[in-house]
Amino acid sequence: MILADKIIYLRKNSNWSQEELAQQLNVSRQSVSKWESGLSIPDLDKIIKLSQLFGVTTDYLIKDDIEDLPKADNYSQTEVIFDDNNIQTVNITLEQATEYMSLIKKLSTYISLAISMFIFSPIPVILLLSLSEKPNANITEDFAGGVGSALFIFIITIGVAILIVCGLKKNKWSFIKKSYLNLDYGVKGIVEKKKQEYENKYIAYLALGISLCIAAVIPLLFAVGFNPSDMTVIIFVNVLLLLISLGVYFIIKACTINSSYDKLLQVVDYTPQKKSWNKYISTISTIYWCSAAAIYLYISFTNSNWDKSWVLWPIAGVLYVVVINVIKLIVKRKK
Repeated sequence: MILADKIIYLRKNSNWSQEELAQQLNVSRQSVSKWESGLSIPDLDKIIKLSQLFGVTTDYLIKDDIEDLPKADNYSQTEVIFDDNNIQTVNITLEQATEYMSLIKKLSTYISLAISMFIFSPIPVILLLSLSEKPNANITEDFAGGVGSALFIFIITIGVAILIVCGLKKNKWSFIKKSYLNLDYGVKGIVEKKKQEYENKYIAYLALGISLCIAAVIPLLFAVGFNPSDMTVIIFVNVLLLLISLGVYFIIKACTINSSYDKLLQVVDYTPQKKSWNKYISTISTIYWCSAAAIYLYISFTNSNWDKSWVLWPIAGVLYVVVINVIKLIVKRKK
């Protein structure tokens, strides 16, 4: 039984006319007529609404070989299978894929904001310390250091809290990154369509983010050529950090959403072969970035070089790529 026939059967079984069903779905009667005649098919949102409205699974609606009427109560259960090599394979339904993509799209804003806050956090310290050095300033160096450090820690704390909350909400779906996925019938096509629809925005966000990061150094380099005052340099350093934090926001947001599609489709960095690296990369990344943060805080607090210590982050970013690739090469040779 095809989708068109199932819609007709379910509608008549509920004693609804095409007009009544259309009202339930907030579409026109002509749309329902086209679905039932096979001239068009409902989009993802409408298929989910149909499954909820009739109390059936989306699998029943989109799979032609399913004739029975399974109830939708158990749709959220994840079926886990292990192959002969004890590698976990998880079946993903349309509802699960939709819920996962929606969650990541929502959390991407908060994750991007939190990471941007880490880059932005030194600005209050730099500004206050620089103001305290002015002869006519009413701010002592101790006051500037204390208040600036408090603001720095406060911003970092908020960012960490946001990431912890986002991590807890994503924890339910951690298996998607680690396991081999078996997408139910029709799910792959819908995810590919979502990815294609997001492509233009993804490219635009990446271009904007990278452009902001590159443009961030222009004012500072330009000012150096004119032998500026220390205060001018401080201002340009803060502008640099602000532009980089904005750029990182757009880059992280774009990559987070796009990676949710790649994870479900198991492409690019999430192929079954590359997933075997996750157990190594995850641990190494945690140790690496925690160490980088500790070094950054130690240097900044002990020497009060907030206007210079920010250089640690771009250096750490470059070295991270080197470290990961070296470890991959070592593990590959051992295998």
